[in-house]
Amino acid sequence: MAIEIRSFSKTAGFTAPLAYTVVPKTLVAYDAAGSAHPLHRCGTAGSRPSSTASPTRATGAAAIYTPEGREQTRALADFYLGNARLIRETLTQLGFPCVGGDNAPYIWANVGRDSWEFFDLLLSKAGVVCTPGAGFGRCGQGHVRISAFNSRANVETALDRVAAALK
Repeated sequence: MAIEIRSFSKTAGFTAPLAYTVVPKTLVAYDAAGSAHPLHRCGTAGSRPSSTASPTRATGAAAIYTPEGREQTRALADFYLGNARLIRETLTQLGFPCVGGDNAPYIWANVGRDSWEFFDLLLSKAGVVCTPGAGFGRCGQGHVRISAFNSRANVETALDRVAAALK
C-alpha cells in the first residue's frame, strides 16, 4: 500500500503550489489509544498561494498532459538539466566532488569545509547564493546544494564569479 504525492512545481516549473495526494481508503493510522483513523479523510495540509489563481494553475496542470504540453515540459526539463550538467562539470573542474544534476536540477558539492562558511564565501566574494547542506541535517554538513533553475546566461555568470572567488 502506498500514498502517492504529486507536485507540479518541478515537473512543469510551477512557482505557485499545486499538488495532489492519492490515499487508499483502506489506509489507517492509529492514535495513542489504539483507535484507527482513515487517512483519506485527513484532507491536505497546504498553503494558499498569494499569486496565481487556482483555476489558472489547474488549467496549467491539465495542459502539461497534452502532447504540446508534454513536449514543452520535456524541453524545459532538458534545459535545466543542461544547466545542471554545466554546474557539475565546472565545480568538478574546480576540485569539488559532486553528485546530482543527472535526473534532478540540483547538484550537491562536497566543499570540504563547513557548509555555512562556504555559503558565506560565495555570497560575499561571488554574489552567488547556494544552500548550505547543514540545513538538511548533520549529513549535509560539508556540502552545498546548487540549483540549476535559472537562465543559461545567469548560470554562466555565476560560475565565472565562483571560479574567480575560489582562486
